[in-house]
Amino acid sequence: MTTAKYLIQRPCTFIVAAFALVLGASGHASANEEVIIASTGGAYDKALREAWFDPFTKETGITVKTVAATNAEMRAKATAMVKTGNVSWDLFMQGEIQAMSPQHLETAADISDFCRNLDGREDLVADACRPGGIRLQSTATLLVYDRSNASAPVPETWADMWDTKRFPGGRAFPNFDDPWRVMAAALLADGVPRDKLFPLDVDRAFAKLDEIRPSVSVWWKTGDQSVQGFRNKDYSLGQIWLTRATALKAEGHPIGWSYKAAFLVGDRVALLKDAPNRENALKLMAYWLNNPKAQARACELLSCTPPSNLAIEMMSAEVRASMPSPVDIEEHIIVPDAEWINANAPRLLERWNAWIR
Repeated sequence: MTTAKYLIQRPCTFIVAAFALVLGASGHASANEEVIIASTGGAYDKALREAWFDPFTKETGITVKTVAATNAEMRAKATAMVKTGNVSWDLFMQGEIQAMSPQHLETAADISDFCRNLDGREDLVADACRPGGIRLQSTATLLVYDRSNASAPVPETWADMWDTKRFPGGRAFPNFDDPWRVMAAALLADGVPRDKLFPLDVDRAFAKLDEIRPSVSVWWKTGDQSVQGFRNKDYSLGQIWLTRATALKAEGHPIGWSYKAAFLVGDRVALLKDAPNRENALKLMAYWLNNPKAQARACELLSCTPPSNLAIEMMSAEVRASMPSPVDIEEHIIVPDAEWINANAPRLLERWNAWIR
């Protein structure tokens, strides 16, 4: 199964007989036991707490504490803690692409032994558990737009994002330490075919970004900031995460999005080396992978694809219908070249930082 197909897996017909926790997390823990996880906060945290953290605490007695940080802050802080030997977190969230880099395992503990406990789980995607962390979910970074004026034309492509005459209003793009997705959008807007996108033509990308820069009203650094701009009417079109867009739409904001302008992304949960609550952290990870109900609830709230096919079966027909269609996956959604991105990350970031100033 290719990575792209994770967005629209078909439900399995078999039933897994039992979901016992991998490391014996059943039963209540002694008082004051905890696990600390770094997350991006806001609506994302709220959904995970409702679907995953609170049920885990209720079942095990282990308190889940969260620390909010941007993705860039998480990577920097986790690296610094491991290097200094002063680790205060147990788990941290990492983008799928970064979790595939060699540098990731300098900070994250190798959980290969933990993953072996999941061998034979046919309901889980093949890479649900890797040495560098467990799959939390798959989703997309995509074009999101304001729908306050129902009669206005609907933007669908990255070329539409650059068309400020037909689609007036401010724009928003992310500004953190993996700028490949902004460059990729610029190249697609400039007419580069999706099958010729990687390796990225960096010079051409920045030339196209020069065109849109005057219309960018927000360069967002956090998921909450990306949707706050829609709430404040700071911009009309933005490149943001589908999970955040879904939460905003659930609040009643008139927004829409296009899978014709989308990149496949996802999150992993990684265990830090020398984590102070290592066993509790592994129990929390096991609870996620062993509980399709928790996965289903989280992805109902966030419009993501969970790692278990059984979880997809539990999701509402409405949410499942909102997932990308086979045509979207085959013809539109971009699967980024993680190997190329990781190999060129320092160069891309250096060029980005020089341009964004």
